[in-house]
Amino acid sequence: MAEPRGVLLPAYVLADESGSMAPHRSDLAGGLVSLCEGLRAEPMISAKLRLTVLGFSDDVQVRLPMADMRSATTLPEVVIRGLTDYQAVFDDLLKRIPYDVQRLRGEGYKVHRPVVFFLSDGQPTDGGSWHGPHSTLTDKGRTPTAPNIVACGIGDAEASTMVEVATRKEFAFVAKSGTDVGRAVAEFFHALTASLVATGQALNSGDPQLVVNRPDQFTLAIDEVG
Repeated sequence: MAEPRGVLLPAYVLADESGSMAPHRSDLAGGLVSLCEGLRAEPMISAKLRLTVLGFSDDVQVRLPMADMRSATTLPEVVIRGLTDYQAVFDDLLKRIPYDVQRLRGEGYKVHRPVVFFLSDGQPTDGGSWHGPHSTLTDKGRTPTAPNIVACGIGDAEASTMVEVATRKEFAFVAKSGTDVGRAVAEFFHALTASLVATGQALNSGDPQLVVNRPDQFTLAIDEVG
């Protein structure tokens, strides 16, 4: 049996592109660029990662197909549109993640449990319909490739919702009251980059683990749920 080519971590960034993000489009676009450039500056880390960037509103659109950032030449673009449909996110990931993991395994890689970084500035406009696909996605019995989900809320996103989206309470964050949304977006991407770099370093060590850094000006969402 052939030796595996290596071990990879599929990482997904889900960026809210709903209409309420229109004033912060440039912040969102700048954050995505900084993430890509930050990973390109760490080729040893990027070798362990495969990054996908998805924008969501009424639907999910691919902004960066699953990429090795050492060789990726395009940068994600942001398109503001529509409402905040969480169900569309989890319906998409239910199909996308198992397909991507199978593809990477088919290329000869071992694959770590995927991680999703979810950023939203509002409450879901689809009511509670997102809970069904979210439950299926995160249930390791039904979805063996179930990802870890890190959820960050800014603007009107509520702490209790971020706790429901995240797969662990310590993976749910909300921006502190009064924090400028543009600054919160920048801090999210700064922490995201640092988390992926630290996780990549851990994958290169004898203690592979997911490292999640709390963004500056954010607090644990569970502490805000009263």
